[in-house]
Amino acid sequence: MSKWICIPCSYIYDPEVGDPDSGVAAGTSFEALPADWTCPLCGVGKEDFEKID
Repeated sequence: MSKWICIPCSYIYDPEVGDPDSGVAAGTSFEALPADWTCPLCGVGKEDFEKID
């Protein structure tokens, strides 16, 4: 699975880790994240992320 980077703050979403603080389990692809998921660091939406792998 590919990693994604937040353009405004450079947070990396790694599907192997997920986002446990937001209730996203490890193994969750970026595409499978809820539509209302936001960057845990700066709060922007999925539309502000870019695939890096």
